[in-house]
Amino acid sequence: MTSVLVVEDQQVLASALEIAIATQPDLDCVGTAATVDDALAQIAACKPDVVLMDIKLPGTDGIEGTRRISASYSGVSILILTAGATPQRVAAAAAAGAVGFLAKNGPFSDILAAIRNPMRGMMVIQGAAINELIKDSIPAASKAQRPGEQPAQVGPEAAKLTAREQEVLGLMGEGLDPSAIAERLVLSVYTARGHVKNVMMKLGAHTQLEAVVLATKAGLLPS
Repeated sequence: MTSVLVVEDQQVLASALEIAIATQPDLDCVGTAATVDDALAQIAACKPDVVLMDIKLPGTDGIEGTRRISASYSGVSILILTAGATPQRVAAAAAAGAVGFLAKNGPFSDILAAIRNPMRGMMVIQGAAINELIKDSIPAASKAQRPGEQPAQVGPEAAKLTAREQEVLGLMGEGLDPSAIAERLVLSVYTARGHVKNVMMKLGAHTQLEAVVLATKAGLLPS
């Protein structure tokens, strides 16, 4: 049973998510919170597996909330919910420790599937959405930089990606999780997960989402 905390200040949506989660035999909504402070108090009490985190919250926003939760509760997977995605928010969410970035107006079936992914060791990325969001972000390292602009910082091992790891990175950029990568490349899921972990390590990323953002900004993936 995967336990979920919903952090959303719009009560109608919070209640709808709570009901949707409750209909699933393998999911359990342990509560809802309207603020980061309330969320932190509930996480301390019930230790959920997954947190659905809205970005726009009264007081402390969801990005800072994600950072605080990640710093104190490394075992909690945080999925960002937003109705107003921007490249900056995607990058900030990834850097804060979020493992997924989901649209509020998407079907509940996608959200429920995303909740299950972190529990199977997978990182949630909606490839088309990520590509759309980050295509106008910091120019790729291969393009001319503006005066005073710094290139995107990736791990020092990024240049040592093997041909297979480059292939895996490309599929990560399409939004594929390790299971889908394994199927596409005719590999075992265990092997695919190993390649994903190596790519993340070489890029200096903590999550698959952060790896895709860093790789795109650094010109390792098409923007």
